[in-house]
Amino acid sequence: MKALRPPAQQDFAGALLDPARPCPSGLKTWNGSDPGARFAVYRNNVVGSLIDALADNFPVVQQLVGVEFFRAMAGIYVRRSPPTSRLLAFYGDGFAEFIARFEPARAPPYLADMARLEAARVQSYHAADEEPASAESVTLALACGDRIGELRLECHPSLRVLSSRWAVVTLWAAHQGGDFEAIDVDRPECALVVRQDLDVLVLQVSAATAVFVASLLAGHCLSDAASAARASADAGQDFDLAAALSLLLRHGALTSIHLPRRLAA
Repeated sequence: MKALRPPAQQDFAGALLDPARPCPSGLKTWNGSDPGARFAVYRNNVVGSLIDALADNFPVVQQLVGVEFFRAMAGIYVRRSPPTSRLLAFYGDGFAEFIARFEPARAPPYLADMARLEAARVQSYHAADEEPASAESVTLALACGDRIGELRLECHPSLRVLSSRWAVVTLWAAHQGGDFEAIDVDRPECALVVRQDLDVLVLQVSAATAVFVASLLAGHCLSDAASAARASADAGQDFDLAAALSLLLRHGALTSIHLPRRLAA
């Protein structure tokens, strides 16, 4: 069978995800059967496989809304946002934003943030490997005297941070076999997501710690990141820099700590 030319490829791909479009012209079957019927089966298999990929990546979202609603919603997303990569493990990067705009999914209100948390877990799991900072390098870096605020902390490629208006961390944990009783879904929660060895961890942290980590991920120095965290801390709560650093180091979330070179005068 000859390969389809680019215009024919576009027609085929467009019809594959749009059930309103007819079977592309020029298709033939090996046994002379109706190409339209065979194409319809192929179309259903492709769409079903993409929906299955989303269900694998967003299991808690599916549990929250039920299988029937999830598959209907995912089917709409699939047709609007087909994959751009052959690796379906990454499919659904825009699913959370789609959910946030999808009117029938307005309840529960935390559904989009749950999708963001699950997307962060997928990204973290497939992130590049890199050795965590050694205890010796950390000790040397923290002994730099009055330049300690200039330290640059390089984060592990798997590290992600999420801030939510809802108790998404507690809800996610409950769906892993935890306790659903006494969950205050209206309580804001923040999460760090990081891969340690082969496990992806979801760690609940304070809002100030989330700001601190987000600042590090943005490339800010230790002093600026700590200042941003302190400025964001809730009234009556101080940001604990030592505790935040200890948390990151304990879970291998930092790969290096170093001083930038000063420019010659």
